Amino acid sequence: MRKLVFIGMLWITAIAAKAQRPGYALLADVSSFQTQFAAASQKTNTIKSDFVQEKNLSLLAEKIVSKGKFWFKRENAVRMEYTQPFQYLMIINGSNVYIRDSQKENKISTKSNKLFQQINTIMIDCVNGKALQSNDFKVRLFEGKTTFIAELSPVNKNLKTLFSNINMIIEKKDYAVSRIEMHEPSGDNTSIHFVNRQFNIPLADALFAIR
Repeated sequence: MRKLVFIGMLWITAIAAKAQRPGYALLADVSSFQTQFAAASQKTNTIKSDFVQEKNLSLLAEKIVSKGKFWFKRENAVRMEYTQPFQYLMIINGSNVYIRDSQKENKISTKSNKLFQQINTIMIDCVNGKALQSNDFKVRLFEGKTTFIAELSPVNKNLKTLFSNINMIIEKKDYAVSRIEMHEPSGDNTSIHFVNRQFNIPLADALFAIR
């Protein structure tokens, strides 16, 4: 379950085969997209949102659906609070991670674990848009009627053991990330859909405090 929350939090539903995306075509004007996306990302200092997470496991006939609240504050602070069907809290603040469930709590420093540090970085970078410039991934961009898809295929050896690909669904209207999808080598996949999003509202530092 912790792997579901921590890795899945970032992001992930399977979108057919890589080469086939019904309703989407390879983006022709990549330069224009990158300019618009970078500008929108730079303007985003905080995000407050509800989220719905769907986890598909090959061994289960029904998907696992979770709901909760999400907060982000530039540069590198995230709070993800699951409220249904269980309570689970995760806070990322710089290189420190705090995890609490109904039974116990853990405080972790990513400085002591290279892989954990990479996963932490991916999560933050997917939210603030920096993942598109990461050397850990090969990026392909697709354009649909109302959204773009940024398909991130890991080139890093360690990340390949965790993800087949990560997809960022980006809204055309504001170039904001509305969904993050992760596809695992096992065939399992998770999607996190951000709803009721609010941008650049005041967020107290206490939300991201790790004591």
